[in-house]
Amino acid sequence: RVMSELPKFDDEDLKSYGDEEEESALSPPAALMSLLATQELLLENILEGIPVGEFAVIQPLSDEFCLVLGYLLTWKLTLAFFKAASSQLRVLYSQYLRRTKSLNKLLYHLFRLMPENPVFSGPTSEVSNKDTKTFFTEELHLDVK
Repeated sequence: RVMSELPKFDDEDLKSYGDEEEESALSPPAALMSLLATQELLLENILEGIPVGEFAVIQPLSDEFCLVLGYLLTWKLTLAFFKAASSQLRVLYSQYLRRTKSLNKLLYHLFRLMPENPVFSGPTSEVSNKDTKTFFTEELHLDVK
C-alpha cells in the first residue's frame, strides 16, 4: 500500500531534475535500492556457476529459496512503485536502473531461475498428456490465509 504513495513526494521535486544538460536520473527509494543491491550480490553468488540458458534448481524452503523469494518480492515492490509514478518520474527512475544495471541483472537472474519446463504441480484432475498444465496456462491464486 505504501509503495503507491511514495512517488508523489518525488513529483514535488520533479522540476529541479530537468534543468541539467546531461541525462538525469532519480533513484527509487534508497532503502529499497540498497536492499536490492545486497540481494543482487547474494543471488549472483548462488547462481554464479549457471549460464543463461540453463536453470538453477532451488529447493523449496531452503536458505537459497528464501533469498530468491526476497529478491523477487523486492522487484515486485519496485514495479508497484513504478506503476504509481507519473511518466516523467518513470523516465528518471528507469535511467537510474539503467545506470546501476539493475534491470539487466534482473533479466539475467530470471533466465537462470526460470525452469525449462514450468509444469504446474497444483491440484490436478485427471489430466491427459496433451493437456499438461504449466505456469503460463493456469491462473495462480496467491492469497495468504
